Amino acid sequence: MSINLRTVYAFAREMYPKKSNDPIQYGTAGFRGKAENLDSTMFRMGVLATLRSRILGGSVIGVMITASHNPEPDNGVKLIDPKGEMLDPSWEVIATELANVTDQELEAQVGKIIRENNIDVSSSSNVYVGMDNRYHSPRLLKAVADGVIALKGNVKEFGIVTTPMVHYFVVAANTKCAYGQPTEEGYYSKLITAFNSLREDKLENGNYKNRLLFDGANGVGARKMLQFIKRMNNTLNVEVFNKGDGKINHECGADHVKVLQKPPIYMPIAEPFTRCVSVDGDADRVVYFFTDDKGVFHLLDGDRIATLVADFLMDTVKRCSLELKLGLVQTAYANGASTDYIVNKLKVPVACVPTGVKHLHHKALEFDIGVYFEANGHGTVIFSDDAKNLIKKAAEDGNEEAKKFLLIIDVINETVGDAISDMLLVETILNHKGWDVADWLACYDDLPNLQLKIKVQDRNVITTSDAERVCVTPVGLQEAINQAVSNYKRGRSFVRPSGTEDVVRVYAEAATKEDCESLAYDVGILVHKMAGGVGPELVHPNNTVKAHF
Repeated sequence: MSINLRTVYAFAREMYPKKSNDPIQYGTAGFRGKAENLDSTMFRMGVLATLRSRILGGSVIGVMITASHNPEPDNGVKLIDPKGEMLDPSWEVIATELANVTDQELEAQVGKIIRENNIDVSSSSNVYVGMDNRYHSPRLLKAVADGVIALKGNVKEFGIVTTPMVHYFVVAANTKCAYGQPTEEGYYSKLITAFNSLREDKLENGNYKNRLLFDGANGVGARKMLQFIKRMNNTLNVEVFNKGDGKINHECGADHVKVLQKPPIYMPIAEPFTRCVSVDGDADRVVYFFTDDKGVFHLLDGDRIATLVADFLMDTVKRCSLELKLGLVQTAYANGASTDYIVNKLKVPVACVPTGVKHLHHKALEFDIGVYFEANGHGTVIFSDDAKNLIKKAAEDGNEEAKKFLLIIDVINETVGDAISDMLLVETILNHKGWDVADWLACYDDLPNLQLKIKVQDRNVITTSDAERVCVTPVGLQEAINQAVSNYKRGRSFVRPSGTEDVVRVYAEAATKEDCESLAYDVGILVHKMAGGVGPELVHPNNTVKAHF
């Protein structure tokens, strides 16, 4: 098979010319931006996925077109490596360079990638592509597919699917179906069969009631949840809201609920203590919430899910009488109270890594059972091959608890954070324990926390270390933050640059809500002053309290 790289240039020039010269960078979530500027990037990522597959012996590479929790006008693209993990960091650099060259330089840049990586362009190449339900996604999917075709690769289009489903398809294909069938029905079947087997006929237990309200963020998760419901034989009573009639993520979805700490739009006021769940636009984040009998809103975020899962899995390991090392991975955004609970009550080792699922996933691989969740609800559980083999052997030897453990593993999409898979796991655990949301919440008291975004001229002036908990530059900012934190009981705050826009994210927590608010705005003002803030100086939310240091 011969490939003429002029074809790549011709495709790009005629069908996918570069419309913007603004630099774009492959970050934790791949490329993100306004949809109208992404056609050339999509085409080039189709080309790159084809080359990536070839260098890995024809293994399936995934491409997902989504902007996740971003507003509807945005879109994005990310590549998925053969084991379902994020793109190798060295190829993030290659992706960034390829996306930023001019149309005239494109042919030469592709040739350079081929030469420097010794890629056999005559070898087999396989790319799976999926997309969310944004109105511009079909156009961008075609651009990716044309990029694959330009280099004579094999492309399989899955249409509208969740991000976790594409990760699942990739792993299922690359394991020759050992992980499951690489089809949409295969995905449903694996999760539902395991969930129903664990649930048996015991649909309610103790305080656990078989009723759940589901906010689909008007994204693809709503569509797929409706498909789950059709296939589940009423084992889980789910009512879906924000099914797609409104704009994706607009006043709904996991990010809205987490950041603003209030229910999504168009979800009715439920009876007190009714379990409610929100996913984001591409269904890889999930958070729970409820309103108590006094009308107070309560959030059960990724930290809460992580502690619930870690506790349950530790108990499961003990019931199986197995020697397995379990660890939990968090980011600096994890609530301090959750970390205290995990370390001191559950006695589970905790590791802290920089923000971004790829960092958590990599660290989780160091344990026999690695639980990782970001506070935003993005996370999963990974089991080492040794752990799985040990559990399988115990099951084969007649250990009934080990047999249940294998079903638990099948409910979990280990490849990436999967909102629906994680939700099914939480429902399994709550049913097993006989808990309602009040029981779950009672495990520990969250410290009040707040996040702010400070617009700056250049986010790159902020650099960090120690898993983003320490600000290195601008010089003096960390010392000022330390001084501000010292004024508040149980105070903690850190700052980090956004990965996609010129803003600095401020996180603060303290013993009381009032102290937390004041600390967040104290640090926000420091960032504005010392890191090139853009626009008017920050004002405290009640407009009466001035920042103090």
